[in-house]
Amino acid sequence: MIRHLSRLRLTAFRNYTAAALDLDGRHLVLTGSNGAGKTNLLEAISLLSPGRGLRRATFDAVGEQGSDTGWAVAATVETEAGPTDIGTGASPGDSGRRVRINGANARSVEAMSEYLRVLWLTPAMDGLFSGPASDRRRFLDRLVTTLIPSHGAAVSDYDKAMRQRNRLLEEGGDVRWLGAIEAQMAELGASIHLARVDSLEHLQTLIAHSLEDESFPAADLALTPLWEDGPAPTVSSELETSLGELWLGSRGLDRAAGRTIYGPHRLDLEVTYRQKGMPAALGSTGEQKALLIGLILAHARLVHHRTGITPFLLLDEIAAHLDPDRRRALFGALDGLGTQCFLTGTDSLLFADLGERAQAVTVRDGRLLTER
Repeated sequence: MIRHLSRLRLTAFRNYTAAALDLDGRHLVLTGSNGAGKTNLLEAISLLSPGRGLRRATFDAVGEQGSDTGWAVAATVETEAGPTDIGTGASPGDSGRRVRINGANARSVEAMSEYLRVLWLTPAMDGLFSGPASDRRRFLDRLVTTLIPSHGAAVSDYDKAMRQRNRLLEEGGDVRWLGAIEAQMAELGASIHLARVDSLEHLQTLIAHSLEDESFPAADLALTPLWEDGPAPTVSSELETSLGELWLGSRGLDRAAGRTIYGPHRLDLEVTYRQKGMPAALGSTGEQKALLIGLILAHARLVHHRTGITPFLLLDEIAAHLDPDRRRALFGALDGLGTQCFLTGTDSLLFADLGERAQAVTVRDGRLLTER
């Protein structure tokens, strides 16, 4: 049995006052005009995973405009062990969001990852390879979080601690408190860096073993060096010590710069188009799109191999800029993953090759109209 969503309910979410979908495990194609609510529905599904979803919106921003009841997303996940009900949402004034699993409060948002994982591609990611390094780090951390659900929280906690350090440096705060903050950053930073390195190594190995599949170009992946003068320690305790010493010694420099100059938050993900041996940023728009799709497909296979759960894929406007041959290759690759995929577009003809392999729903002003 393919793990899938069989039921999805939205309440006061974006432009949906209320919405309901019953699904049968096939892919779901959402078509409709721009602004109808297609991406909003994908965003709702993305919130069934750790983090702030595919738009990275704050939780007080995703509720229906003018509503004072709070928002909610509820789904039933069909697994080998039977159905599991998962819900998340927030009420006005909540500082975060709540998660319930089978009617009981979950111990953390990461608990959802025991039942489903989610990956996505959106048009905003089309310029990933030529855009700022921060976008590539965020993309990498999303991939790692799909493998290691606690990674996203570690990145968030690291960023908060770093902001505290920067503020203490600027204000000339207590040295002991500064040392405690740096110790926290070092522990989190070591965990973050080693999780990134380990995930990239496994992803690169899987890509290397899949080169016979020429439907989408393959990528060579690497992180820029953490240290300028040599390799970083590969043992967590040693890396933690090295990071602490680095920040202790760079306080004056960081105070003058107004920021923490060195650390895992400064690394970049380098992506090379393997078949052409050139940086991904130099590829054509179509090549970069295909390379990004290939990366997501490869990572979905990696998550399956490592966790036993194949991620649901949320593919927003994925087909519009692919030629017919590549669209057919994409649909075949999605079938081969053995997972449920959610695709959006303005023209239903772009998905004609999926045929009966997909349910079709028209989205119109926050309403869902099932076609077949």
